[in-house]
Amino acid sequence: MFSLLQLFAATEESGPAIHITPGELFTVGGFSITNSMFYGGICSILIVILLIVAARKMTIKPKRGFIQFVEIGTEFIIGTIQNSMGSRKKAIQYAPFFASAFFFVMLSNWLGLLPGVGEAITYNEQPVLRPFTADLNGTLAASTVMMILVQYFAIRENGFIGYLRHFFAGSLKNPATYLLGVFEVFSELTRIGSLALRLFLNVAIGEIIIAIFTYLGSFAAPITALPFIVLELFVGALQAYIFTMLTIMYLSAAIKHGHDAEETIQAANEVTAQTA
Repeated sequence: MFSLLQLFAATEESGPAIHITPGELFTVGGFSITNSMFYGGICSILIVILLIVAARKMTIKPKRGFIQFVEIGTEFIIGTIQNSMGSRKKAIQYAPFFASAFFFVMLSNWLGLLPGVGEAITYNEQPVLRPFTADLNGTLAASTVMMILVQYFAIRENGFIGYLRHFFAGSLKNPATYLLGVFEVFSELTRIGSLALRLFLNVAIGEIIIAIFTYLGSFAAPITALPFIVLELFVGALQAYIFTMLTIMYLSAAIKHGHDAEETIQAANEVTAQTA
């Protein structure tokens, strides 16, 4: 364990090696491949393989180890969706998407703590392996994908008109409705940035703290860095849960808001018809 943790140690005497931006490793067809993209691809392949193997080995009788870990995580996400939407049926319907996001973010965070990730292996003076979620580009990509899914699911649940009424919920004869609707659309777009920044900052700050205490520990780096590595395991799981929970809440709000708007319009039409 000591030799493995020593891979986190800084190799320069000037100070700890801290990288905020990703480093370019090579180009493919004029497209730059960064170290975070490279390691993110490796992690994605590994995560897909692990989850497929876990899914095929699941049985009615509970199993121990990684299989049980996946089962507990999946049931936890189903419960979160059910509590948010109030429907077990919808929870099971949307669980594959949100559970996949949860495990991807959490395992990406954890895989970024493995020995060898960071300064241990370099190419063209750049770390070859860099955590995908420690790159703002990576977290922006993840949050964009999830928000696109949220909009798609909201349209599928409410219909396109109901989806628009989620933003323009007031009377269409009132000019303020359109002004408030534009702000609603803008706030929906800002959620992409808030999701990305929250995840990126928590992972990147944890990476910086580990690098600093590894450097300060010198030959005792495994001792000084180990508590923060253990802490980052917890933070990685927590941030994955927060990321997934927020996207679930965004979808739940869009669906309920759309249904509430439809009910309000129907009630208004009924009152108008009775009055007439």
